[in-house]
Amino acid sequence: MAPKNLSFILEKAGQVKYEDRPIPKLSSPYDVLVNVKRTGICGSDVHYWVHGAIGPFVVKDPMVLGHESSGVIAEVGSAVTTLKPGDRVAMEPGVPCRRCVRCKEGGYNLCPDMKFAATPPYDGTLAKYYVLPEDFCYKLGDNMSLEEGAMVEPLSVAIHVSRQGQIKPGQSVVIFGAGPIGLLCCGVAKALGAKKIIAVDIQEQRLEFAKKYAATGSYISAKVPATENAENIKKEFDLGNGADVAIDASGVEPSIQTGIHVLRSGGTYVQAGNGKPDVVFPIMAMSNKEITTKSSFRYSTGDYQLAVDLLSSGRLSVKELITNQYPFLEAEKAFEETKGGKGVKIIIEGPEE
Repeated sequence: MAPKNLSFILEKAGQVKYEDRPIPKLSSPYDVLVNVKRTGICGSDVHYWVHGAIGPFVVKDPMVLGHESSGVIAEVGSAVTTLKPGDRVAMEPGVPCRRCVRCKEGGYNLCPDMKFAATPPYDGTLAKYYVLPEDFCYKLGDNMSLEEGAMVEPLSVAIHVSRQGQIKPGQSVVIFGAGPIGLLCCGVAKALGAKKIIAVDIQEQRLEFAKKYAATGSYISAKVPATENAENIKKEFDLGNGADVAIDASGVEPSIQTGIHVLRSGGTYVQAGNGKPDVVFPIMAMSNKEITTKSSFRYSTGDYQLAVDLLSSGRLSVKELITNQYPFLEAEKAFEETKGGKGVKIIIEGPEE
């Protein structure tokens, strides 16, 4: 018999398998059952696959991987009013409690009881079916593909970063790290009207891609003090006393330091990338310039919908970032390719009917 709910399972670090699991049931009248069609691979998925843990989140029991997904509604609960079977949706993979103070004030991404796909002990979306609340599924525009729908998740991360930075039309933005999130931050900055968007990395190939995609300029970070790199960036791109906004999407200590130094007085710094748990930070420069320093974690109220709106309106494109696509039964190959740093974003198709 054909499998009913074929799933891609991480058993322990370095060991995966396919398993037919029961089709999940709707536990609330507001839930929907989604037939998952496309899933992008995130660095966190690869990290769990290689190491079996990320910080305090340890894979103790077999776990379905994946959380960057889109699909088609297969079934709806009795109280669902905005979706129907056949609707194509982007799937927001983290469901908060909705009752705590953080949820009530609108920052549900900070909910201490968040149930996030493919974060132990919760299963992810690399399966044929997945259940979500109605309001965590977002209808795709008629002109959007399912592949673009899977890109809504990382795009929402970049939107949250950019909203934390309060990017405004005409501003200058320096973005450190030209990986998927850094590139998407370039795209969002452009959509929000930034005049100068400078991508910084150590890989020339990534920077060439960034310029073709959305950056107005690029800078290869040199092995010199952060203050010197910052001054070079300001001079090369005519930033005057400094950039309005700096975003670190690398998590690398020298980039973090350069980000603070490249800002003008009163500028805004946003930490998006994760690296070492502790770094040497130029707190004197931050204080003397009265820099607003923020961090960014996943996404929150309005980020997913804005991502869909930007894509469906054509104000932003993500097609350029999708570099390969694999059938479901070749998911491990897709993980290998992502681990090897090949391409920008790799998509896995859902199980065949």
